[in-house]
Amino acid sequence: MRRSDETRASIADAPPAERLGRVLASPAGVLVILPLLVITAGVVVMLLGRRATGDATSSMARRQMAAQASDVQRDVAFALDQAEPMFASLRRLADPQLPIADVATRMRDLVIGRPGVANVSIAFPSGTLRGSFIEPTSGEIRVQESVLGEGHTQRTNYGFAAGAPEIVSTEVTSYDPRTRLHWQAATAAKARVWMPPRVFFTSHKTGMTVTEPVYGAGGVLVAVTTLDFDVSELSSFVSRAPFDGARTVMFAADGTILAFPSAPLPQAAVKENRLLRHTDFDDPALAALFGAIANLTSTQLRFIELDARDGTYLASIAPVGGKRAGIAAPLDWYLATLVPERVLLGPTHRLEKQSLLASAGALAIALGVALMFAWNLVRMRKAVGAARERARSAEARVRELGSYRLVERLGYGGMGEVWRAEHRLLARQAAIKLMRPEALRDPLHAPKVRERFRREAQTLAAMRSQHTIALYDYGVTDDGTFFYVMELLDGVDLDRLVRQHGAQPAARVIALLVQACQSLAEAHEAGLLHRDIKPANLFVCRCADEVDVVKVLDFGIVHSIAEPVADPIDVVTLPPEPIASPSQRLTQVGAVVGTPGYIPPEQAFGSTIDARADLYALACVAWWLLTGTEVFARPDENEIVRAHAQEPVPALRPRVRGWLPDGLEALVTACLAKAPEKRPESARALIGALRSIAIPPEHAWTETRAVAWWETERPRAQDGPRGRAMDATAGARLLVPSLDEAPTRDDRHGLAGKL
Repeated sequence: MRRSDETRASIADAPPAERLGRVLASPAGVLVILPLLVITAGVVVMLLGRRATGDATSSMARRQMAAQASDVQRDVAFALDQAEPMFASLRRLADPQLPIADVATRMRDLVIGRPGVANVSIAFPSGTLRGSFIEPTSGEIRVQESVLGEGHTQRTNYGFAAGAPEIVSTEVTSYDPRTRLHWQAATAAKARVWMPPRVFFTSHKTGMTVTEPVYGAGGVLVAVTTLDFDVSELSSFVSRAPFDGARTVMFAADGTILAFPSAPLPQAAVKENRLLRHTDFDDPALAALFGAIANLTSTQLRFIELDARDGTYLASIAPVGGKRAGIAAPLDWYLATLVPERVLLGPTHRLEKQSLLASAGALAIALGVALMFAWNLVRMRKAVGAARERARSAEARVRELGSYRLVERLGYGGMGEVWRAEHRLLARQAAIKLMRPEALRDPLHAPKVRERFRREAQTLAAMRSQHTIALYDYGVTDDGTFFYVMELLDGVDLDRLVRQHGAQPAARVIALLVQACQSLAEAHEAGLLHRDIKPANLFVCRCADEVDVVKVLDFGIVHSIAEPVADPIDVVTLPPEPIASPSQRLTQVGAVVGTPGYIPPEQAFGSTIDARADLYALACVAWWLLTGTEVFARPDENEIVRAHAQEPVPALRPRVRGWLPDGLEALVTACLAKAPEKRPESARALIGALRSIAIPPEHAWTETRAVAWWETERPRAQDGPRGRAMDATAGARLLVPSLDEAPTRDDRHGLAGKL
């Protein structure tokens, strides 16, 4: 009774807003308010449902139409940009003395896999023509050679049924390439010329020709090369409308229809072999579109509503041409998508009916739901209070880890977390890496995760170099949480350093490499290999009054030289590869660990590795610092691994913009040797070679320059890297992908305790 009296007194003394909130949260308030809210919501849904769903459908349609326009823009730009490399190939073939068998195969290969490219040709001043064409009946790519004779032209057609070119037919024509418009345009301009759209004679499709003359010594005309683009094939998105019932049309600013896949070719235009106009199609929406866009000059995506004879349409109009390589004037091409209003309102009508049914059902059960909520409210309040108390207790426990107080979580992932912590007695900050018990529930992966965690902790504890991240403590809490405590770093890893600030001066690169070598030298002399040296695992930071101090991170896949190559903790399977010998293969059953862009050849082959494998990876890091790119940039990770294993190393100097000493170039190239015995014999030897490089005073990376850089360019807390893998397997992108999970947060300090 006293408790009830106190509660009523507190309610009476509370402000009006608080009193109202308590009444509404009471069982009686829920019993009255909930049915009223449900009834009100039902009425609002019935009144506004049509408009809301219509707006949502229209907004979705606009986004999809805009996405389609963006895809077409990208595809057309990509297709037209093929002109530059293809002309380079044609120039190498512009020699009438080359055997037709070699030229035919290479011209066919030029067309294969080139979206939008219909034909290529080379015409010589003698009247001889070599070009590709599509065989109308079979659709196969063939090559022709036309030789001008007296009063006629002898044309020979080659096919490739058996791989090599073979003659399939001959014919006599009167064709002379020197009389064609593209020949005259190219020789008159003496430069590359993009011809206006035209109709292809055989397919009756709209195309565009780009032609370029080839001159030899003394300005003598050698040949005229041409590329034919099929406009309708430039992008598959032109023929794939974003909605059922929608139609897509590509047209030029002068009204020429370039592609209209949803409609058959008008026979009148086919017979006359002329460009298409919108009046050739009996399409009310198309007629309404061109009536609404007279004198089109917009360069931005826009939407308009069209009133056609067969109904209302929503139309999007977007430019898709632009100024491409070698084009003197922009291509005034546009993409329009026409969506009937009935298509847009179809989902609206269905949602409206569903909303009516849902509202009626909600009105019928509102009172029952309110009674159920009122009956359970008191019991739920008790349960919530108990849960809150348990949560507060758990939070208090998690924030006290041994002698450390957890202050702020810096990042987390599927396997664990990294926290910024403070020692309760020493007030020293540190980074604590936690392995959560739930990450060890999988009996298949738990031993691997636990072993990697233990191995990394033991490795760090054994290191004494100031350039290896320091380990303070390691243990397991009462609830089974594995953890270890490391120093907290203030800086940025070399991956983000280059991404944010660009390629680094050679003198600074030398200084950074020397420090990394000092950490590796200690590890190698202890019989340990890092196996995952990469920019993300090298951290440059500020330590007290020192700057540009390098710390080597992530010893999670460290390997003892005395152990077998295959490490059961980190296994990746690569696709089969033709092998030169049993000792050189990308094995399907072996174990390969590391990061593709920085993996040594012997590590990729699964062969025995030694300390020189880490030196190869470090040379790849040097390449990244000097150029801002990887040694072998490929879109596919398996291709990157194969390139490291098999392809020759490209030249470094052309990729470095600033000063590059010969000694550094030679060292990087030597470390990238495929054979380990051709690399420096040890990290100590590499340190001596790096320190012996002469650096002129004007290029030296002095302490003054380093301090100035850190004062003006150093990364701030809000600039910290994000998206780093934050779990026990994040050390290598190729390793056990099922264990990895992307993080939600990671700032610059989190790299000190990288998971």
